[in-house]
Amino acid sequence: MSDLLPLSGLNPLLADWSADAPARAAFVALRDHLAALPGTELAVRARPGVSWSLRATAGDPTERPLFVLVDVIDDDPADRWLSVCFYDDMITDPEERGDWVPKGLMGCDARCFNIDADAEPDTEQYVKARLDEAHTKAAG
Repeated sequence: MSDLLPLSGLNPLLADWSADAPARAAFVALRDHLAALPGTELAVRARPGVSWSLRATAGDPTERPLFVLVDVIDDDPADRWLSVCFYDDMITDPEERGDWVPKGLMGCDARCFNIDADAEPDTEQYVKARLDEAHTKAAG
């Protein structure tokens, strides 16, 4: 049995998350961006107190079960932040902003971007460009 929830599974998180938190606004913007990409399906894995994972799939999910994982790190609800991870071979990182994480996504090498209060102002836009890139590859 899968523990994945529909997108509405995020409702408890969003209801409890301060509307003026910078990471919340970035999360909502990334969620909405993903939802607008053609053929993208979104699911949620909720682990309150640990993380809330937004998983996006496109194309054949048997090849790879997702093309991006947007995690809300929830160990400190007063200071939540985002970790947005891609398979390393699905994106470029021309400005080398992401962290390379060996076997960091489903046992494969990953490239992850953190969005928190200290993130550069254009980080959200930079990550959206990576979302588009990964989606194009996943959708084939």
